Amino acid sequence: MIDFTDEQIDRYARHLVLPELGEEGQAKLLQSSVLVIGAGGLGSPLLLYLAAAGVGRLGVIDDDRVDLSNLQRQVLHDTSAIGREKVESAKARLAEVNPEVRVELHRGRLTRANVEALTAGYDLVADGSDNFPTRYLLADACHFAGKTLVSAAIMRFDGQLSTYKAYLRRDGKAEADRHPCYRCLFGSQPPDMKESCADVGVLGALAGTMGSLQAVEVIKELTGIGESLSGRLLLYDALATGFRTIKVAPDPDCALCGAQASITSLDSLDYDEDAGVCAA
Repeated sequence: MIDFTDEQIDRYARHLVLPELGEEGQAKLLQSSVLVIGAGGLGSPLLLYLAAAGVGRLGVIDDDRVDLSNLQRQVLHDTSAIGREKVESAKARLAEVNPEVRVELHRGRLTRANVEALTAGYDLVADGSDNFPTRYLLADACHFAGKTLVSAAIMRFDGQLSTYKAYLRRDGKAEADRHPCYRCLFGSQPPDMKESCADVGVLGALAGTMGSLQAVEVIKELTGIGESLSGRLLLYDALATGFRTIKVAPDPDCALCGAQASITSLDSLDYDEDAGVCAA
């Protein structure tokens, strides 16, 4: 247990009085590290709430600059940041939210060449990208590195969220005790995505909803409270104001985590190096 300063007791007072979290949980947050993929629509609320919660070290990777069209949903940035690197804009904003948090910037694209080193440096990874090559590369890398992945996605008025940790067994060694991986849910990587948020649009506030939910799941995983979302896919329909949770079983024939897995390393597959990080 760490000794909290008077300022920390004040800052995290609403956490400290939660029996499920308390001093032990807050200490875990202060000593934890999270790599966030993308400082865009999902990354904005996610980073803001993780910094506010006191996650000790946050890594941010993004290769983009702030554009006027981002500001409808990417609330981490403001008009004065237009033209600035998103990672720099993010660091400045997060320092205002919580100067205790150490923010590490990774400028550039997430690629096969850097993904292993990046994921190895953090306790947990949170994905806010919006293209399949990045999602699959990251999910595969987290599986091989034994890192928990909390992944969200948005488009138009719909959002989805789940947690992936197929490197763990629940209680025993039976197939039923296995956590599903990203490929258990979505299968092999689909062809290039034909539609993007730029093509079909996205409700700005939806990014806030799903990014905030993503932050909740990250905090739960770091502190060990509540029920993990692993093995369940959360779907949100903003137009109907409805949430639906689908149970997902591990795929015994999964190419990544099944008994006869054919994907044994990242070198087993070709990833689109041009996809990079394109934040939702």
